[in-house]
Amino acid sequence: MSDQAKTPAASSAAKKLFIKTYGCQMNVYDSQRMAEAMGAEGYVLTENQAEADMVLLNTCHIREKAAEKLYSDLGRLKPLKAERPDLKIGVAGCVAQAEGEEITRRMPLVDLVVGPQAYHRLPAMVRGEAPRIVTDFPEEDKFDHLPARTSLNRATRRAPAAFLTVQEGCDKFCAFCVVPYTRGAEVSRPVERILAEARDLVARGVREITLLGQNVNGWHGAGADGREWGFGRLIRAIAEIDGLDRIRYTTSHPNDMAGDLIEAHRDVPQLMPYLHLPVQSGSDRILKAMNRKHTAAEYLRLIDRIRDARPDIMLTSDFIVGFPGESDADHQATLDLVAQVNFGTAFSFKYSPRPGTPAYDRPEVDGDLADARLQELQALLTRQQKAAQEAMVGRTLGVLFEKPGREAGQMVGKSDYLHSVFVEAPQAQIGDLVQVRILESAPNSLRGELAA
Repeated sequence: MSDQAKTPAASSAAKKLFIKTYGCQMNVYDSQRMAEAMGAEGYVLTENQAEADMVLLNTCHIREKAAEKLYSDLGRLKPLKAERPDLKIGVAGCVAQAEGEEITRRMPLVDLVVGPQAYHRLPAMVRGEAPRIVTDFPEEDKFDHLPARTSLNRATRRAPAAFLTVQEGCDKFCAFCVVPYTRGAEVSRPVERILAEARDLVARGVREITLLGQNVNGWHGAGADGREWGFGRLIRAIAEIDGLDRIRYTTSHPNDMAGDLIEAHRDVPQLMPYLHLPVQSGSDRILKAMNRKHTAAEYLRLIDRIRDARPDIMLTSDFIVGFPGESDADHQATLDLVAQVNFGTAFSFKYSPRPGTPAYDRPEVDGDLADARLQELQALLTRQQKAAQEAMVGRTLGVLFEKPGREAGQMVGKSDYLHSVFVEAPQAQIGDLVQVRILESAPNSLRGELAA
């Protein structure tokens, strides 16, 4: 959880806010912004749920059983609510958007339900000046109504790496995905607001910013002159901020990898050699059924263009196994694509039907068969990940230290390629960006030493 900016209202008598964040990086960012909004109301963050005056569950609806996880967590809050009836319990995020009044019907202990596009109204809801359930898509931009980060106390230091949302929502309507229904249509934040927030983060100690969006490379915001910018131009502008050493972005769609963005990977040294570019399947037939609007061959040609621009880039992706109608040949096409691209790592899941999506009522692949296909795909991806990490041994990489390690004198940070790296560095500080020679590859991390 992010640190909480101190406000004039925050004191030893301040109310305490506990936030549990589920799911993606964008939810992490949203939780930070909700904490800041409530900070302006005199709340300070706590990591101890039992001492909180308000508990906020910021939910994700992408994976199977998301609602069930929420209700289980709410059930565990019943004793605390019974002991302290004045405790406020809120549900935010995508499950809140999808379930709405059903949450308070099933769990009367919930005081507030707010969707991901309306959480700027959270303070008014807590004060009783807004409905206790707000899941509409408001016409106003929530960022206009959140506390400006430049108005927060600059003395409050941040972790050296931070998220910054630049785009929300999605217009792609993939057949398996709930995002267009829970996050709404694509909206791009204006250039100046993004740059102002980025400058403030850097002023408070941030050295790496990850730009976020459900379809982040589809960003097309307005510049100061009112003209529309592309995502590559935005990255170049952010790279000009003095003190910002690293830029990343996630999550992207293959159809929005424009030429100016590919050129930014070639030209902007702050843009890390790492790209998460979901493909979901290697079968054209399944890609069409998913409504992905690209073919496997088009994806492979795009990979070639990206690697031509940045030969040392590491690619990662997402895959769905067992999508309705998937045959053995379709599965083999996915394995063939993975073998050809050679990913540094990837996330793979068995298809999970999501209510309200076009694929929800389609006949499912046999569960045991889907499990077997997933295991086969994951075994291949694991081999590729191991090879990618072993290829780092002997190389010298930039590492941004983010926290102390478990051993005395040890620091842990992220490499240029987003690997966790453990380094013996007793004199180092959190936020140091150092050169590290990689000595060893572990299953999910690397070990190195400070380069001379």
